[in-house]
Amino acid sequence: MAFKTLDEHIEITPNVLGGKPRIAGHRISVQDVAIWHEQMGQSVEQIASDYHLSIADVYAALAYYHDHHSEIDQSMQDAVALVDDLRQKTPSKLNKKTHGD
Repeated sequence: MAFKTLDEHIEITPNVLGGKPRIAGHRISVQDVAIWHEQMGQSVEQIASDYHLSIADVYAALAYYHDHHSEIDQSMQDAVALVDDLRQKTPSKLNKKTHGD
C-alpha cells in the first residue's frame, strides 16, 4: 500500500489564503516557499529555521510546487498583472505630493 505523504504537509482550504496550497497548520503558501527557495536562493534549512517549519514541510512544499508549477507560476503572474493594473488606475498620492503632478 502506498501512502501520500504530501497530504500530511500541504493543505488547501477555501477560506485560507484564498484557497492557495499552504503548509499544513500555517499561513505560509507553497508559492511563498517556492519564491524564497527558487528566486531568493534561501536554503531549505534556512526557510525551515526562519519560519519554524520542519525540513519535511519545506521539501513537501517544493515537491508540490514542482508538481503544479504551471498553475502556481500563472497565479504569480496574475498577481503581478493585477498590481500593475491597480497602480495604473490608482495614482500614487505620494507621487503627487513629491512631484506635484
